This record gives sequence, structure tokens and C-alpha cells, in this order.
Amino acid sequence: PISPQTPCPLHWRIKDKGISVTEIALQDAQALAEAACKNMYDADACTRWLGMRIEAVGPGYARLSMTVRPEFLNGHRTCHGGLIFTLADSAFAFACNSHNHNTVAAGCSVEFLRPAHGGDVLTAEATEQVLSGRHGVYDVRVSNQAGEVVAMFRGKSAQIRGHVIPVPDSTEQ
Repeated sequence: PISPQTPCPLHWRIKDKGISVTEIALQDAQALAEAACKNMYDADACTRWLGMRIEAVGPGYARLSMTVRPEFLNGHRTCHGGLIFTLADSAFAFACNSHNHNTVAAGCSVEFLRPAHGGDVLTAEATEQVLSGRHGVYDVRVSNQAGEVVAMFRGKSAQIRGHVIPVPDSTEQ
């Protein structure tokens, strides 16, 4: 069973090697995205509890997957839309926080296109469409193991104060 202590299955390239966030940012935007993702995943009890797995992350991008468990099924014996939405929202969160700025949802919409069933493996792929100042727009495609699109999600992000990983000498809290 999944517990809040389950480690993220994504292979982390930054592993407590004494590398500062500033050095990471200067060396590799990909490494910064991975480090921000690891920090968020470790703090995100809901994502871990639902059994979501981080398959890939990069600047402005995240791909997560989740198996539809029996307790995810609604009265029609299909995956509850709220759980499909949650998978998409989590992928959106990891993608928009990948630049190491604390970022939250300012709004979103979802279109459910086909049902998901018990045992299905859903994959949510979030891609940054535009980042302009403090705001961004991200599209998330949720598909099943056959590659069929189950839902489309669009999220608008807003940066708030602070960083996912604290930045030394930053004036932001």
C-alpha cells in the first residue's frame, strides 16, 4: 500500500551533495526543475497518498501517472472525475513550480472526454504554454494506458512570494 513515506520513484540527479540552489540554477535548469519537484513531492501528502508517480519533470513540464484503484470508482463504476482532476492538477502544480518560484493555481477548467475504469493507468502530461511575468498557462492531457485521451485540463498559474527551494540571499520570504 501507498503511505506518506513512499519515496518518489523519479530518479533524482541532485541528492544532498551540498550543491546550492544558486549553483543548480546556473548549471542546469533541468536539475533545478528536478530538485524543486523532489522538494514539492516530499511535502505533498495528497499526491503520495493517491499513489501518483512522477514519471518525468523539466522546466515547465511534468508527467505523472496513477493507477485507478477500486476506491476511486463512483456509482457508475468509473473513475470519479474529481480524482482525474486531482491527477491533472498535481501535474499542473509540478510543471508550474519547476522554475523554483512558489506558484499556485489562479483558475482552471477540465473537459472529461471518456471514462476511466478500475485498473486503468492514467497519465497526466502538463506542458507550459506561456509564462508571462507572474502568470502562466498550462495544458494537461490525461490519457489511459491505451493512449486514449480521458480528459483535457487547462490551468492558469500565478506566482506568489518565495521559492520552492529557499534561495540564499533572496529578498523574498
